[in-house]
Amino acid sequence: MPPQEPSSHQPNSLFLYILPQKSSLKLTTIRTKSSLKMNLTKRKLILLLVFVLVGASLLRVLKITISTSYFPTSEMDQNTGNHPSPAYGNKILSEKELQFLSDIVLQKSPCNLLVFGLEDQYLKLPFINKGGSTVFLEDKPEKLIKMNGNVDGTRVFRIRYKTSAKEAYKLLKHARTHPSCSLRSGIRMLTSKCKIALNGFPKEVLKTKWDIIVVDGPGGDGPDSPGRMGAIYMAGVLARAGNNGTNVVVHDVDRTIEKWFSWEFLSEKNLVSSKGKFWNFRIAQKQKLGSLTS
Repeated sequence: MPPQEPSSHQPNSLFLYILPQKSSLKLTTIRTKSSLKMNLTKRKLILLLVFVLVGASLLRVLKITISTSYFPTSEMDQNTGNHPSPAYGNKILSEKELQFLSDIVLQKSPCNLLVFGLEDQYLKLPFINKGGSTVFLEDKPEKLIKMNGNVDGTRVFRIRYKTSAKEAYKLLKHARTHPSCSLRSGIRMLTSKCKIALNGFPKEVLKTKWDIIVVDGPGGDGPDSPGRMGAIYMAGVLARAGNNGTNVVVHDVDRTIEKWFSWEFLSEKNLVSSKGKFWNFRIAQKQKLGSLTS
């Protein structure tokens, strides 16, 4: 008979039998904890990614809000269905815009040049138009001192605007229906009955036959600002009384008022070129005025 294993070895056999079960349980527990950690890590990464995307979107919206000013919806926008464009507080022409305007002046220089608004970048226009006559019309007193030491043939006049941009649509309806506002009436027929016409113009401005008229004033960056309704209307009247083929150059045509009043009083069919926020119209003195928008 084979010798029997001592009884003292039996516990060891039991230990060897139980040990693999304990190791398996421990390994399963480790794997479960590892899986939970991985799931939690994935969730954290997803949440972090969501927060980053939301934060980036909020920063983008905030940047746009700060860089553009809000122009409340006016009666004009409600009636036309157009959304007002953001207004730009700082008047800075791009290089292409400035070159565009300079080229127009150079083509006719020396000439009679009338400018609504006195911005820093326009101080070079009298030098481009040297030998001609350059007149600025400005409503803000602090800007008038910019022309000290100006070149010969340059004048600056202060004018006052009694309208506000929020009245734009009412003024447009008035001009369309009131006979005294008809462009066919001419300068001599301008009266106080036409609410959009600008009063108190210097006689020198009214009597001169202008070759180029630039409209970049007064301010139009808010509902309580003067708006350029009257300036564009007067540019249309003066251009039709000026030299044959008067150029009217309007800035900020991305805004509702500038766009609609230019179409109304300068006529889209007279638009000959554009660059950036500039529209350049050429108005023929003897063109047949079949309607207000001619």
